[in-house]
Amino acid sequence: MKIPESFFTFIQAHAADDLSRLLLSAGRYPGVDVPFAVEQIAARRRIRGKLPLWEADGRLLFPSRTAAEQCSSELTARYKLRLSEGAEHVCDLTGGLGVDAYHFALQAARVTYVECDTACFDVAMYNFERLNAHNIEGHHADAREVWDRIAQPDAFYLDPSRRGTGNARVFALHDCRPDLTEMLPGLLRRAPTVIAKLSPMLDIRHTLALLPETAGIHVVSVRNECKELLFVMRRGTEGGDPAVHCVNFTADGGEQAFSFRYREEHQAESVVAGRILGYLYEPNAAILKAGAYKLAASRSGAGKLHVSSHLYTSDEYLPAFPGRVFRVERVYPFSNAVCRTIARDVPQANLSVRNFPLTADGLRRRIRVAEGGGGACLFATTLAGNGRVLILCRKME
Repeated sequence: MKIPESFFTFIQAHAADDLSRLLLSAGRYPGVDVPFAVEQIAARRRIRGKLPLWEADGRLLFPSRTAAEQCSSELTARYKLRLSEGAEHVCDLTGGLGVDAYHFALQAARVTYVECDTACFDVAMYNFERLNAHNIEGHHADAREVWDRIAQPDAFYLDPSRRGTGNARVFALHDCRPDLTEMLPGLLRRAPTVIAKLSPMLDIRHTLALLPETAGIHVVSVRNECKELLFVMRRGTEGGDPAVHCVNFTADGGEQAFSFRYREEHQAESVVAGRILGYLYEPNAAILKAGAYKLAASRSGAGKLHVSSHLYTSDEYLPAFPGRVFRVERVYPFSNAVCRTIARDVPQANLSVRNFPLTADGLRRRIRVAEGGGGACLFATTLAGNGRVLILCRKME
């Protein structure tokens, strides 16, 4: 794949242009593949902050803006290196843009990249060469046709496509391509480890029942947004209660980690607070997705406001709590009178509802508190005695 230097000069010169207008004016640039250039500019806008290395190198390419949007971030790709540690040969069966394969190649001696889409394959191989990733071997093929011919991999990695007929989104394992449940027995005969990136929308316990070979589950969030659900399956594992690892990468570069087993969560006592104390806590998105509701309270020493609210409180500041921490300023009982007058005290606030009968938009219309507020937060929730309250607080740095 050979791209003239003038093409990259064109992209740089038009990086801030209106892309619709640029496309319509393609006739003004007879020596440039303008539609492809527009895709490159659009893709680069989507990877801003997500793929710093790709963003910094103005000569890397993207098959489409969709591929750039759907690929792993560099942060989550680096996290997967923990799961493949010790593997000399990793085979990525659903290569896509190649971000995961490239990061595996930073640690493994050999990486096999498999991709059936021609545009993705050609661009990825070009990028690997540009990035000096010479230990990646490419196979332009369907994973289902070549997986059993890959020589002695230590680990297979899959990110099954979640697009069905008409490009509609699908989530169930059987609807994704390739079907992991169908391929898994054969994959584990060929390699001792299989790592799968699955939809964060999946129910973890239901998925665990479909994949009894699971040895570990990793729920990865970035800035409190759940990004990846990773299942690690190992040869010889049969059912059981695998460890669930919840990780949240914070905006300041920190990492919140919380590991548990569902047996522990089931056996833990629910620590319910009798009232709202000086500090309010909300578990990060990874813990909420994994469902470690009781353990988040019992391990931290905080009390839960309600069995279904997933908000916690304590009298002492608990800086190690794996989530957001707020200092409580005032608690308002939810009533018609308060709804009519609260905007005088709190003209602006970030509003969240947890276990509450109104949506955030519906509540905002009723209390007429504007969005924003310089750090002021209002939580609408239900307490253990089923009383409903509005909690005014500010996030602790």
